[in-house]
Amino acid sequence: MSEYQYYEFLALDRPLTDDEYEYVRALSTRAEITRTRFVNEYQWGDFRGSPSALMDLCYDAHLYFANWGTRTLMLRLPLSWLDLDAAAEYVNDETFSARRSGKNIVLEFQSQDESGDDWGDEVPGSLGLFVNIRNELSAGDLRPLYLAWLAGTSYLLDEYEGDQSDGSQEEDYGDEPPVPAGLAKLTAPQRALADFLRVDPNLLKAAAAASAPIADQPAVDQDAAVGSWICGLTDKQKDDTIRRLLSDDHTRARKEVLRSLQPRAPKPSTVRRRLSSLLEAAASQADIREAEQQRELERQRELRDLEAQRHRESRLALLSDRGERPWADVADLIAAKKPNSYDTAVRLLTDLAEISRRRGRTAQFAERLAELRAAHQRKPSLIARLDAANLP
Repeated sequence: MSEYQYYEFLALDRPLTDDEYEYVRALSTRAEITRTRFVNEYQWGDFRGSPSALMDLCYDAHLYFANWGTRTLMLRLPLSWLDLDAAAEYVNDETFSARRSGKNIVLEFQSQDESGDDWGDEVPGSLGLFVNIRNELSAGDLRPLYLAWLAGTSYLLDEYEGDQSDGSQEEDYGDEPPVPAGLAKLTAPQRALADFLRVDPNLLKAAAAASAPIADQPAVDQDAAVGSWICGLTDKQKDDTIRRLLSDDHTRARKEVLRSLQPRAPKPSTVRRRLSSLLEAAASQADIREAEQQRELERQRELRDLEAQRHRESRLALLSDRGERPWADVADLIAAKKPNSYDTAVRLLTDLAEISRRRGRTAQFAERLAELRAAHQRKPSLIARLDAANLP
């Protein structure tokens, strides 16, 4: 299968200006480009532009997928929405980086897997699944950043388990970053991000054990909240807000106003675990999950066996009521001289043997079967099937 790459960009806070639009149009003649969206797919060649530069200049969200295993998500948001130092606590070399870009912060989430599981042209989710992460971060919900950090530690699981199995000295993996509340109950965008970044489910469950639950927030009375907010503004603040709402930056200004009216997420826990403890808990969780899967497989197997037994009992009951007709069916099937007909005839004889056993007539069945074998002794394929069935 050929190589495949997918690029998507979204302008969320404002549409592209004329100059920005012309700049983007010059980068590709085949892309689907509007004032708010850029999409292109490549089966050959490559994109001439720089995603990082486009995020600095034009766009607020970017998704990249390559079927050799690379996945990238970028989000741009105002520095007033997310503190750069707070984001930096979750940065790692594998899956997450954060940088300042003018008055904005650009977050980059990345996952790389060379196993070949992505070798196709199906993009794992659209960019629209992830855009609300910007709003979550602006409300102080740092779960997306923790998920990115957690994805970067997944590769350590095999290394840790190897250390435990060969008895080597435990390495100092350091501490985890602040643990946000609500890891046990992710939002839809966060769940999509965890899947996109290939977060190990055992590691996520182990991490969630130290994450406080988030209480359901009551519905916000928007009119009352707006009224209260307006009453709290000084005349200068009102003038500045009105000017911004009437400027070219009105979309972002409105979002910042609405953001200030939303309840803030709980602050992350200050208690930090050693990463080695987290890896140990994840390994234990993997054992628990494997045991649960084995129990479920056994339960499904028992259900299948029970259903097969019920089906056979029903079949035997029908055969019992047909008298000599099943023996005639056996003769017709053997006369067809086809392998699949022989198989069906042997299965029918097996059922007749069971009916005879239940009626205490095994000797009579064995006698009729001996006569049938004698009559068809020159059919080695049939005789071999009868021998394999171990009929009396």
